[in-house]
Amino acid sequence: MLLGLIGVGKMGRAICERLMETGNELIVWNRSLEKISDLKGVTVASNPAEVASSADIIISILANDNATQAAYFDEGGLTSISLHGKLIIEICTTSPERAVELENSVKEKGGQFVEAPVGGTVKPAREGTLLGLVAGDRDAFDRAEPILKQLTRRIEYLGDTGAAAAMKLAINLPLMVYWGALGEAVAMATKKDIPAEQAMSILVDSSGAIGAAKVRCQPILEMIQEGQSAASNFTMFNAIKDMKLMVGTAQSMGFESPIIDAARKTAEDAAEDGWAVHDASLLAAWRSSKF
Repeated sequence: MLLGLIGVGKMGRAICERLMETGNELIVWNRSLEKISDLKGVTVASNPAEVASSADIIISILANDNATQAAYFDEGGLTSISLHGKLIIEICTTSPERAVELENSVKEKGGQFVEAPVGGTVKPAREGTLLGLVAGDRDAFDRAEPILKQLTRRIEYLGDTGAAAAMKLAINLPLMVYWGALGEAVAMATKKDIPAEQAMSILVDSSGAIGAAKVRCQPILEMIQEGQSAASNFTMFNAIKDMKLMVGTAQSMGFESPIIDAARKTAEDAAEDGWAVHDASLLAAWRSSKF
């Protein structure tokens, strides 16, 4: 099957490679063409409209709302042409309100739309073991499901558009709170002369640990002990973007979110300290360093 892909960053590239591995052909578009010059076996389009003209199912996975806005609505964007018979699968993490706006714009052009934000980063994307959160019209979901199954270990259909966006933000919310809290926990232990490595080993093996803790504990330790770590899968900058969406979504629903707002402020302080490009999990190392 010929599929379209809009956005070939770290996650987009992993998804692209996975879909080629499962037997699909791809036509892709990326804002920075030089970043995909080494990507073999794909057709490169000049703009999103060319992608949609060529493929009936198009996956969009862009970094933020500004990039998504441009891909949908700028000259040569997705909605600059008829989308009759086309299905747009939007993977970008966004607000529920924004997801509905994108759906409406696609439907106005005759197309179908599902939002499908995912849980997981580059490695699960490459292996096809993401957690898929999908919302939109049921017939659009039924059409998207065979493609999403190639990328996921589990798919949850959540109902009307906006529900998947809310669920994705809900997944990331405790994760971001945890990294800052983990840094404070490590600092508490090391202040009593417990080595950071020993403290981390105990913490990630305790009832208070999250699933990602064992995977990320070594990079966090390396940053605490050596001031360097592996490449980022999900940067502090992107985490801050998501946390702003969480706060805004909570406000739109009529409740306050002081816990994630405090975590957002901590991450912003880390970013101002030069950590914006580091993996979001390294917020633990930054917070630990402040004691």
